[in-house]
Formats: sequence, C-alpha cells, structure tokens
Amino acid sequence: MYQDAIVEEIHRIREEYSRSFNHDLKAIFADLQKQQAESGREVVSLSRKRDRPAN
Repeated sequence: MYQDAIVEEIHRIREEYSRSFNHDLKAIFADLQKQQAESGREVVSLSRKRDRPAN
C-alpha cells in the first residue's frame, strides 16, 4: 500500500499536539481558540444566514 510522506507527517504532528494536551478535547479546543484570538486575523463565518420573513 502506498504511503504518502506528507500525510504521515501530518498524522505524527497531530498526534504530538493531541498528546501535549493529554488528548483532552476541551483543552485542545481552548488552545485553538487562544491561537485564533492571538493571530490578529479576521475570522469570517461561512455559515448560511437565515432568511428574513417578508413583511
């Protein structure tokens, strides 16, 4: 079976990152939110807005 070196590296990095938080999803989520806030980049929501009812 073919193994992609880039995909393997991504899996390794993801595992190391998860392990650094003891695989605690809430802690990982909090860290990602912190990184997002500190990045200074504008966060854009791509969720669909609800249609307004016609008056």
